Amino acid sequence: MYAARLWSVRHARGLARVYKAFEAALVTLSPLLRRIGYDRLERPVAASERAVKGFLFDCQMCGRCVLSSTGLSCPMNCPKNIRNGPCGGVRDDGHCEVKPEMRCVWVDAWNGAARIPGGLHAIQQLQPPVDHRLKGHSAWLRVLRERDAGTGGPA
Repeated sequence: MYAARLWSVRHARGLARVYKAFEAALVTLSPLLRRIGYDRLERPVAASERAVKGFLFDCQMCGRCVLSSTGLSCPMNCPKNIRNGPCGGVRDDGHCEVKPEMRCVWVDAWNGAARIPGGLHAIQQLQPPVDHRLKGHSAWLRVLRERDAGTGGPA
């Protein structure tokens, strides 16, 4: 999966376009999904999300996805789970101090963000801490729920 994760960062521009189109489709389908019931959809949607995002981004299913703000590099792959930039222990070659065989997810995040229009601005926005109660739940459905509730979750 590490190779797929690196591929995804290298192809961040195209994948960001695909993600935007998918997001638009979800928003369009939102009335139908609401009628079916988000609770009823949680299990199959979370399984689909885990399969797709797990393969492409080595997603850890934190429930509060920030891929669109981190150059399509999941910060939850950081051994320290640092959500807002590198820890300061990045080696000179860009690799992780905890897992020297792995490139720092934040080096990848900055590289991916540079490929996405507006990505360098998005990566500089402070991300909220992970709510561990959401782990394993669909971030896609959470965004729709927040939109429906008027809390304006990120798209």
